[in-house]
Amino acid sequence: MSGPQCCSNPPILDPASGAGHVEKLAGFNTYVSGSIQSNLTILLVSDIHGYEAPNLRKLADKVAAAGFYVVAPDFFYGEPFVRDKPDRPFPAWIKDHGPDKGFEDAKLIIDALKSKGVSSIGAAGFCWGAKVVVELAKVALIQAAVMLHPSFVTVDDIKSVKVPIAILGAEIDNLSPPELVKQFDEILKASEVDRFVKIFPKCAHGWTVRYDVNDTTAVSCANEAHQDMLEWFAKYVK
Repeated sequence: MSGPQCCSNPPILDPASGAGHVEKLAGFNTYVSGSIQSNLTILLVSDIHGYEAPNLRKLADKVAAAGFYVVAPDFFYGEPFVRDKPDRPFPAWIKDHGPDKGFEDAKLIIDALKSKGVSSIGAAGFCWGAKVVVELAKVALIQAAVMLHPSFVTVDDIKSVKVPIAILGAEIDNLSPPELVKQFDEILKASEVDRFVKIFPKCAHGWTVRYDVNDTTAVSCANEAHQDMLEWFAKYVK
């Protein structure tokens, strides 16, 4: 369940981007924005391009400005996917950086946050990160989840979700096509789990973090998704 859309429009990574800073959390280099004094934390789990993507950090700052403490760890140990590395094609890279490993690492981050006194945690995952987040939602380690253009997420995963979840999908998405997202919606509708499911017309996989900052339409669509995510967290992470 991966393909060219996962690797399209790769960001130009910038370790100095964002208004926050990088610190160690549970041994991981982590982009941090906002004040931990809020006790309300949002964990952002990146797509395969990693935590140095400027648009991801810009979003982290936006979430922090809404009153949350935001953490975006480097779950790729300094090796985000780079499309033009012939010695590290995607199949080889994903073997070393599977979402299953990301899930185990995310649990360490959550433990570290709780040890700091954080009382409520939400998690948002983008593409690769959505699979990590749905795993957290299946064992209720978070208070709320948001998946944005998910990859690797299955019907069985959705059947096991135990916390409120928002799913933001794209009309043009080979990885989680609208038909699959609608199936997710039907499964959640039949369960006791609160959900918000939305398919963005004319948007393609990755639109929430891999948009062109000079394209006003793309920026507007991304901002709409970001607002939906923020409203979901405001409702459940408190």
